Amino acid sequence: MELCIDELRRICTIENIEITLHAARRLEQRGIFLKDIIACIKNGKIIEQYPDDYPFPSCLILGMTVKQNYLHVVVGSNRVTLWIVTAYFPDLQKWENDFETRKEKR
Repeated sequence: MELCIDELRRICTIENIEITLHAARRLEQRGIFLKDIIACIKNGKIIEQYPDDYPFPSCLILGMTVKQNYLHVVVGSNRVTLWIVTAYFPDLQKWENDFETRKEKR
């Protein structure tokens, strides 16, 4: 099952978000706040789908933080809850200028 950004936006409320322990550690290390995660999902777009992820399908979303910085968020969902798997500021060494396309490994 592929996820739909409109559906993710609809259920993107504080009550429906769960943050994995891994994600919580990474968010703290990277200075990313829950309000940035929510903004990214609300204004972003899905750039990669991982329909076979366990326990729920997940996807990579490219969006903007509250301060208008590019952000990648990996989120899994069962269409009721959003699980934040990780989030990071995309690196130009790994991503093209559009932050949507991975650079080829050389």
